[in-house]
Amino acid sequence: MMGSGLWRLFTAAILLFNGFCSSEKAPSYTFMHQATSAPGVSYYDYIIVGGGTAGCPLAATLSQNSTVLLLERGGSPYGNPNITNLDAFGEALSDLSPSSPSQRFISEDGVISARARVLGGGSCLNAGFYTRAAPVYVHDAFWDGLLVNESYSWVEKKVAFEPPMRQWQSAVRNGLLEADVKPYNGFTYDHLIGTKVGGTIFDVEGHRHTAADLLEYANPDGLTVLLHASVHRILFRTKGKDRPTAHGVVFRDETGIKHRAYLKNGPKNEIIVSSGALGSPQILMLSGIGPKEHLKAHNISVVLDLPFVGQGMSDNPMNAIFVPSPNPVEVSLIQVVGITKYGSYIEAASGASFASGTLRRDFGMFSPKIGQLSTVPPKQRTPEALAKAIDAMEQLEPEAFRGGFILEKIMGPISTGNLFLRNKNPNENPSVTFNYFKETQDLQRCVDGIKIIENVIESKSFSEFRYDYLSLPVLLNMTANAPVNLLPKHANASISLEQFCKDTVMTIWHYHGGCQVGRVVDTDYRVLGVDALRVIDGSTFNYSPGTNPQATVMMLGRYMGVRMLRERLEGQ
Repeated sequence: MMGSGLWRLFTAAILLFNGFCSSEKAPSYTFMHQATSAPGVSYYDYIIVGGGTAGCPLAATLSQNSTVLLLERGGSPYGNPNITNLDAFGEALSDLSPSSPSQRFISEDGVISARARVLGGGSCLNAGFYTRAAPVYVHDAFWDGLLVNESYSWVEKKVAFEPPMRQWQSAVRNGLLEADVKPYNGFTYDHLIGTKVGGTIFDVEGHRHTAADLLEYANPDGLTVLLHASVHRILFRTKGKDRPTAHGVVFRDETGIKHRAYLKNGPKNEIIVSSGALGSPQILMLSGIGPKEHLKAHNISVVLDLPFVGQGMSDNPMNAIFVPSPNPVEVSLIQVVGITKYGSYIEAASGASFASGTLRRDFGMFSPKIGQLSTVPPKQRTPEALAKAIDAMEQLEPEAFRGGFILEKIMGPISTGNLFLRNKNPNENPSVTFNYFKETQDLQRCVDGIKIIENVIESKSFSEFRYDYLSLPVLLNMTANAPVNLLPKHANASISLEQFCKDTVMTIWHYHGGCQVGRVVDTDYRVLGVDALRVIDGSTFNYSPGTNPQATVMMLGRYMGVRMLRERLEGQ
């Protein structure tokens, strides 16, 4: 029998990351300023609302032969070790201060999550996995395949790297092959059925590279980036026009001073909303574009009744099994992925509980501080409950954190929800519901994925990283009964995989929808029924691309920037 310290592995369901680098030096962006320095009125060819994963590559591209204003509600990612350093992963997500690069929100499902509030968007907060969308996704999106590949390559030259493959990740890779997740496709960014090693936005020194780094491509004479610039609404011309025409925005700096930015005269000048799956439908509604009755209920003047704004919200559910290891494991984020035929994606991450010789208590990716395992009934989601969970984790001995997680997320998903305004303040979160596992096919994909994980754990390749006498039911119950998961416990959690999926569901921050193609925007991302306004970001997705959307969101910013530049040149 193992000692009491190792026995506490049964209640440890977290991952800690150990790092080895200092904050990356900031680039000298001469075009980046605080919004307090902005004039009261200014004019540009393009105005982009949101300097996130799509907004940065879009701005860099459009600046080549146009004047571009990029408005970001958060600050700079540079000089912030909680963003840049691998060892600090999770700390930005657990920071609840007003200046935090992440903003916590709780869905109506009761799942605690976060949205980005920083230049570079979600690429500043995530676990760094980089992988392209499948060819069928590109086809279904009506994208130009050649330009898509060129745009991915443009992104990859700045931010994508091959991760180092060490023992634990190699064991997972080989275990997936034993579990018949074949063929082995080696290291590739491509989305291929089988097992592969994907890319990462962390370099070999453990520095994160974000979408903000893509601004290195920008023409500094054509771009202005304003930080802490919160857009309150888009302005429209309606008199004497058949359709509303966007022509400006109102934003406030961090002192509350109001500024206005307008489009210069020109038939190709446009406003682009790139504020993410929560922010983009929110700013459209605040500007008078959305479901008419909902807007009226908030005393918002209706510019256009567009009922599908805020509809089709989805978040890919994730479930994981923590596997305690009798042997030391390397620190790793997501590197290997098994892309199954069933619509389940298998990934893994391993960790240690020490950094610089001092025991860390932040708990990384699966921390109760960031809400990852806090899928408790909404009425029980209190700060006191989370504090209790954190305290329980802090009582565990160091050995309790040696091991790793093998996780699955489902493709799609099919289950969808909606987003509505709570009030007219753009800095506060809207109300969002994702309806996890509402559709039975989503639940079945989770079950199929958990079965693959079980096969990996029992594989010969993975044997040195698991205790022989810990049965699969014990491992399942260990995860289901972790102290950070305050769900009512079910005796059949280790018997019914359906119940296990429901009891241990987490977010992996891949939420999308709200301004979907065909419902809110057309295939050129122009808002239906409105002129000079587009939405370009993950809110337009009908389902999540690949196993991680960030590569495709960055690609889309570049892709549409090139398309729009071509349209401008053709119009001259």
